[in-house]
Parts: sequence; C-alpha cells; structure tokens
Amino acid sequence: MTDKPTVSVLGTGIMGAAMARNLCRAGLEVRAWNRTREKAEPLAADGARIADTPAGAVEGADVVLTMLYDGNTALDVMREAAPALRPGMVWAQCTTAGIELVTDLAAFAGEHGLVFYDAPVLGTRQPAEAGQLTVLAAGPQEGRQTVAPVFDAVGAKTMWTGTDGGAGSASRLKLVANSWVLAATAAAGEVLALSRALGVDPQGFFDLIEGGPLDMGYLRAKSALVLDGKLTPPSFAVATAEKDARLIVQAGERGGVRLDVAEAAAERFARAAAQGHGDEDMAAAYFASFGTEAST
Repeated sequence: MTDKPTVSVLGTGIMGAAMARNLCRAGLEVRAWNRTREKAEPLAADGARIADTPAGAVEGADVVLTMLYDGNTALDVMREAAPALRPGMVWAQCTTAGIELVTDLAAFAGEHGLVFYDAPVLGTRQPAEAGQLTVLAAGPQEGRQTVAPVFDAVGAKTMWTGTDGGAGSASRLKLVANSWVLAATAAAGEVLALSRALGVDPQGFFDLIEGGPLDMGYLRAKSALVLDGKLTPPSFAVATAEKDARLIVQAGERGGVRLDVAEAAAERFARAAAQGHGDEDMAAAYFASFGTEAST
C-alpha cells in the first residue's frame, strides 16, 4: 500500500459527500456508495468511482469510512459489505452512533478482522465542505499511519481520545459536545419565538448582549437562518438533530443522570419535523414554538 490509501466512503449525504470530495482533492482513490445512487453520482466529477453496492465499494479498499444516519444503519450496510471485507482493513466509523451501538460495531469489526476506529466528527456542512472538521478518534496505534491521511483530508484537527475504539471514548465525547450544540440551537429558537410573542425586535436583544459574555457567534448564525429564511440547504437537519438528542438522553439515562434540556430539545425537533421541517436546518426547531399555521 502507498502512503495514500484507497478509501471507500459508505454514505454520501450532507457530510459524507463533502468528506468524499475532500478525499479526492487530497489525491486519494475514492470509491463511493449511497443507498440512493443519485446522491453519490455527482462525486464522479470529483474523481470518485461510484459503486452499486457496499461490497462493490469496499472491494480492494484500504480504509472504509462510514458516514450514515445512525449506528444501526452503519451495521446493516457493513453486513452488506461483508463479502468483500478482508482482515486488516481499516474501518473509520464516523457516524454518530451513540454509546451502545459502538460496542456492536466494534464486535462486527472484530469478527471480520477489521482495524476499528471510533471516529465521529464535529462540524456541519460548511466545515465539512472546507475540510475543517474536527475528528474525534479512538483506536489502536498500529493502524493510525493508514487512517491518518484520511482524517487529515477531511478535518483540520484529529483529537485522539483513546486506543480502544470499541470502548467508545470518541463517541462519548461527541455526545457531550452535541448536547451543548443542540441546547444552544433550541435556546436560539426560543429567544426568537419569545421576541415574536412579546413584540420585541430580535436585533434589540443582539445589541443588548453584543461583546459581552452572553454573546455567541453560533447564536447569531442560527438566528440569521431563521430571520433570513435560509433554512435550506441544511447544515445539519432537524431530523438528524432529533436522532442525536435522543442518543444523548439515552446516554444520560445509562449513566444515571436526567437530561431535561436534551429531552425537551428532542421533542422540539420532533414537533418541527412533524410540521414539515425535518429536512431543513436544525434552526427550524424555532417553529416548534408555534402551531402548524405558523410553521411556514
């Protein structure tokens, strides 16, 4: 194998497609697969080879990168790829899978002799497209020289959290980080909703906190998406945010703590999705504060 591994990208949604493009730009050979082939086909213009099946995508690859909806989907797709897997392949599992599923994914890797890396990424559409994600990674030292060019191509920084990917230390850290992101997103929506209810110009609130400890670039960015009506294309979709919020609540329950904010955020995302905002940016949770007549 050369210093530029052949990479199979399974899942070319918002994040996976951007990661695949950056892998191509870095000069790596990329095979891409998506359940809906039309979502993968544009990557051919970037140099990726589009496969019809997961097995076709992973055949001959050095690194398999999964960026799918959730842990169960990742496991199902890897089972489809199983006939073409070979011992010694590196599996970088970048899906936000939660804690319990990481154990199952690592067990599957062990059954097939794969070198497993628990490697969720922190960031949304824009940093993914710019190759500026933060990769949270856990896995053995001996395979890192193979996976390093992959992480370097998709991210600005790799933060190693441990040497045992199956222990899920990277996924645990990702859930902690996402709990803050989703709470801030829900809070931004409620600030705008309360402003509307009280007849307050949101700009007055932004002027009030400007430059102080309560000011926050993320608050302003998410608020702008709502105020300017720019919720598509999403940086991170409402439906996916709901999934992650529920993983966070489950992780808290497993650890014996109650996460009221995360649970409330999950319900807000669910209501927004039910109103038809599931494929919009997660800032659209704003609409959960109103009835369906106010959700358009």
